[in-house]
Amino acid sequence: MTSAFSRFPVRLQEAIVSRLGWTSLRPVQELSSHALLDGKNAVILAPTAGGKTEASMFPMLAQLMDNEPAGVGLLYIAPIKALLNNQAERLGLYTDMVGLRRFLWHGDVKASDKKAFMKEPATLLMTTPESLEVMLLSSKVPHAKLFGDLRGVVIDEIHALAGSDRGTHLISVLERIARYTPNDIQRVGLSATVGNPEAILHWMQGTSKREGCVVDPPKKPSPKDLKVHLRETLGAIAQEASQKAAGQKSLFFCESRSLAEDIAERLRNRGTDVFVHHSSVSLEERNAAEARFYQGENASIVCTSTLELGIDVGDLDLVFQANAPSTASSFLQRLGRTGRRAQQRANTTFFCEDIEPALQAIAIVELVRTGWVESIKLNTRAWPVLVHQLLALTLQFGAISAERCWQQLTVITDFSNITAPEFDTLIAHMLREGFLYESGGLLSMGDKAEKVFGRKNFMELYAVFSSPVLYKVTTKAGYVVGSLEQAFVDKLVEEISSFLLGGRAWVVKHVNHSDRTIRVEPAPRGKKPNWGGFVPQLLGYEICQQIAAVLKADAAIPYIDPQTQVRLDAARDDLGNLLKKAQEKAQGQCIQYEADRAIWWTFAGGQINHTLKYGLQYGHDWKIVADNFRLKIEGDSVGPNTINLSLKEIRTQRFWDSPTTESFVLSELPEYRLSKFQQALPDLFSLEMVKNYLLDVPAALSFLNNTHPSNRLDQQHINNIKRS
Repeated sequence: MTSAFSRFPVRLQEAIVSRLGWTSLRPVQELSSHALLDGKNAVILAPTAGGKTEASMFPMLAQLMDNEPAGVGLLYIAPIKALLNNQAERLGLYTDMVGLRRFLWHGDVKASDKKAFMKEPATLLMTTPESLEVMLLSSKVPHAKLFGDLRGVVIDEIHALAGSDRGTHLISVLERIARYTPNDIQRVGLSATVGNPEAILHWMQGTSKREGCVVDPPKKPSPKDLKVHLRETLGAIAQEASQKAAGQKSLFFCESRSLAEDIAERLRNRGTDVFVHHSSVSLEERNAAEARFYQGENASIVCTSTLELGIDVGDLDLVFQANAPSTASSFLQRLGRTGRRAQQRANTTFFCEDIEPALQAIAIVELVRTGWVESIKLNTRAWPVLVHQLLALTLQFGAISAERCWQQLTVITDFSNITAPEFDTLIAHMLREGFLYESGGLLSMGDKAEKVFGRKNFMELYAVFSSPVLYKVTTKAGYVVGSLEQAFVDKLVEEISSFLLGGRAWVVKHVNHSDRTIRVEPAPRGKKPNWGGFVPQLLGYEICQQIAAVLKADAAIPYIDPQTQVRLDAARDDLGNLLKKAQEKAQGQCIQYEADRAIWWTFAGGQINHTLKYGLQYGHDWKIVADNFRLKIEGDSVGPNTINLSLKEIRTQRFWDSPTTESFVLSELPEYRLSKFQQALPDLFSLEMVKNYLLDVPAALSFLNNTHPSNRLDQQHINNIKRS
């Protein structure tokens, strides 16, 4: 078979050899180049640092070299600005070495540079979904000139966008841009970890008529260094982590900003340079952390998911994880930050505060060992983004008919199960509530929408996610430490309150609400701020079932230390034996009964358990609390007979299809605010959003009838938990 390299223009071949010193392409680059040069859309899968960027950029640039576009020929889209900045030099080299240009467009780029770009567009435009929206909504941007000859788009870290409101937003914006060009825009998605790439491909293709393919070459197994350590105090975790990190470069991932701040403070003064990296730390601090870490040899960045994506912070020795991430995908992304050098193993050490996160970490490792990773659940009724796009279209065109909006939006997969009558209901509601205004059959933005979303020249409309009101935290000398959300600031008392930010403790000297600033001074000790929200974090069915499988197994886990094994053995003797006994029964339900109380250990995940909660509450005056692993049921009539009768009832599809059941469930749902555009929806559609986040009726029915396709509680799988 002809090599893909030989299909590149000679100028590109020579540049790859002379400028990069390459003598061959990697398998993923060969396969991808053939697919893209053949004109296909593609989702390209490869591990972090596996060559995905070149696998997409080389063949896409090759197609632009001999027939340069009039305007932007190729979009490179990343989920975050930091990744754009990180890739700017690299992609600048690739375009420069073949005589093309690239331009970086986001909020931090100077207006004068953007003006020059619009006057003389570059071939490659690097940007984010939100910045693309800014361009479409700006009357100063010549849309037809820039996008009239657009040929292709590369979406990096596509798994971070698919299945989310931001992903729906991106696809919507791409379809709006596609109307400016006669070209069938070639679409390419890059990812290291996704469980259903074919579905992501279908979602990404949108209205493109090109053939599509998934490029997923066989991955050579490589040994990993994985450890799970249960340490019951943060002080013990910090002490052990600092000993391991001494003289090396490490990332320490945490699941919350407050935990990152707490661990960073405890790591300081233990012989390692410690930096903090999360969304409330100032941009200057984050940039300084990345730069100093890149150049250092004895440094650790304590971070949240802000460093999970493929941002290059130089050669990395170790990855630490406080407790456990909620997905196997996140674990793989973080694990992949190491093991990039020759003779270096990818590694992760979990430091867990309790047995529950330790079990979660073990379960994720065991699932990954089988090759499993989550599938991304795609949405076909994305109500908040539909509201967002309606408002964006009125702003883009000044006034637009409802029919034209429907025509543009109905082609998008994420809205495909919203019917025309439902769309009309939404329009009528937004008109009635003042979010839209109609004149002469055309829709314009209403007064209420302008009041809610029109601040700072409609900044709130550029992004589908909510930007919290932030207060800038500064020292007496004017140094910006970071920012705090208003809900936290409202609880601060001058000269008394203290908090952690940037890994240091600060005492509040003065709060200025008019200009949203907080002046602080260093404090000897700090209280950790409460960053959390009230919306529950839901674990998936497979991870929870795997935790149950670990509890029911007998074999020792090879990558945990003796202290953790002792705690695991105790959990197996207690809850593990309970699960084993329940499995021997016909129905296999593990329910503990006490006086007027029952605990049902399902290990079915948050969505299934919350679905079961509302089903069991129907027709009963029971108080039920659900989490990822169990349901606590309390009430005067709680007992085996009443619960078995209820289980028999909710096990049928007829029960869930009943209008009275539907009405009851909707009336009981909590009023979670999942999107800033939720306020513009009719109550029924707003509740549907909460229902889709919290509940999964088909999965609950499969669980109740023991037909779930991912059921992992069979004895064969339990016996497979053995030494590597």
